[in-house]
Amino acid sequence: MSRIGKAPVKLPSGVDVKMSGREVTVKGPKGMLSWSVHPTVEVAIDDAVVTTRPADGNEAHWAMAGTTRALLNNMVVGVSSGFERKLSLVGVGYRAQAKGKVLNLALGYSHPIDFPVPDGIEIETPAPTEIVVRGIDKQQVGQVAAVIRGFRPPEPYKGKGVRYADEQVLRKEAKKK
Repeated sequence: MSRIGKAPVKLPSGVDVKMSGREVTVKGPKGMLSWSVHPTVEVAIDDAVVTTRPADGNEAHWAMAGTTRALLNNMVVGVSSGFERKLSLVGVGYRAQAKGKVLNLALGYSHPIDFPVPDGIEIETPAPTEIVVRGIDKQQVGQVAAVIRGFRPPEPYKGKGVRYADEQVLRKEAKKK
């Protein structure tokens, strides 16, 4: 069993955590995030440390306390340094271009794909075959990267498609005659 719920979340300088009722708000140099805490979890904010524990001392609620601690840590990291996910395009003619709040993708279909960038997310294309998704919300960054990857997931025979930069695609052998 994991003991991550008992570890405190240390706040770097410039990050401020406030609690009003069940709502936790984290402010930092990159922005502000807020989240509603589950009723079975108690959050304590000291000088530069945030701790979580079950509200009623029930052993079964430690799992939710650990989840709450991990989410609070992700919020603190997001508002202080942010998150990024890199994607790479593999295939002849596959390219991406960021134009303001729209990502234009050419992925081998008969039409281009125009992906509207959601609020709170920045998309950058340092090269025509690279996409960098940045933001302060870890879940939103991962979801946007997964949606972009979903337009043309990597196929197992030639490895063509949109993949995460650190993803290993298992290749299959072609059918033999």
